[in-house]
Amino acid sequence: MPSGILIRMALQYPYDSHPKAGTTVEVADGVRWLTMPMGGSLTHINLYLIEDKDGWFVVDTGLGNQQTEGLWHDIFDNELGGKPVKGVICTHMHPDHIGQAGMIVNHFRCPLYMTRAEYYQARSYTTMGFSSSQGSWQGEQFYHRYGMPTESMERMQNAWREREPARKSAVASSMTMPSALPMGFHRLEDGDILTIGSHDWHVVVGAGHSPEHACLHCHSLGVMISGDQILPRITSNVSVHPTEPEANPLKIWMESHDKFLDTPPDTFVLPAHNLPFYGVRERLRDLISHHEDRMLAIEESCVEPQTAKDLLPVLFRRHLDARQTMMALGEAIAHCHLLMHRNRLERSLDEDGRFRFLSVDPDLERRAHPDRHDAPDDRPILV
Repeated sequence: MPSGILIRMALQYPYDSHPKAGTTVEVADGVRWLTMPMGGSLTHINLYLIEDKDGWFVVDTGLGNQQTEGLWHDIFDNELGGKPVKGVICTHMHPDHIGQAGMIVNHFRCPLYMTRAEYYQARSYTTMGFSSSQGSWQGEQFYHRYGMPTESMERMQNAWREREPARKSAVASSMTMPSALPMGFHRLEDGDILTIGSHDWHVVVGAGHSPEHACLHCHSLGVMISGDQILPRITSNVSVHPTEPEANPLKIWMESHDKFLDTPPDTFVLPAHNLPFYGVRERLRDLISHHEDRMLAIEESCVEPQTAKDLLPVLFRRHLDARQTMMALGEAIAHCHLLMHRNRLERSLDEDGRFRFLSVDPDLERRAHPDRHDAPDDRPILV
């Protein structure tokens, strides 16, 4: 899925800057906002504290590095009013959300709360490593079939091999240090209610960006902690990967948007990236419209057979390095798979071992508007 700046409807941002590192800001009764640093263009992740009568719940934890751990101890010492952390809630399994889960859980001897699919996906990546699937014969076949040049795959494989000693060293170190992921968890399910303090927090599960992403919605406060499911200025990465080559994540991503459109329009959304905002329904409609526009642009490009790699200029305008190309390709494939599901594209495996996509909807000529599409995004953003 293309990732970038997408603002059509005016959203409202009550805050014009993020809290300073190691500090918190109260954004609703008993809800505090803090940030932890990240590398790259994102620069930060938003994390949240929810106050209970005798302690706090942490929502998402930041990256698993020493800088973030040190900042958490500043929070423990200065921002919790002498009360302990009673539980850690992780919206989903990505490293910037679970990286300090083990440290916090072990420090306070408190439970971890996650949906089941997110917890076990995280455990799989912790033990196997993401690069294992990318460098296997299945990974090579996957990227070849969708049009990735051999040279690009070789560059990525060399990069994975160079990082492997560091990864193994980190795994070995984790045998004597607190693990990034606790050995057990308390399962969250869609529709669960967590009573924290004097407020009920409803678990609302979305999908597409990750398997079972949990958001927390407090109706009495008019607040939703949205993680990566709803972001105001960037779109979360929705990709097909070699681990599930026939997946259709954009379908369930779009269905999740429809589900979240029931959110009351005056809800204050606390996202994992960018600034907290009002305008949840406007943002969701904007995202739906954008993805529909991208898919129509792909259909128009596939009046002649195209590989997924051929379609990258339709989605992204900047030159992409090898890693960005892999991310962008996963997003392009996700769009193509949803169009196949809608019977608007057909896929064939040609003699050169490449999948090629061809538009087959007889109504395309009426629907097409090639001169009125959104501009391609600069590059994919890994969120």
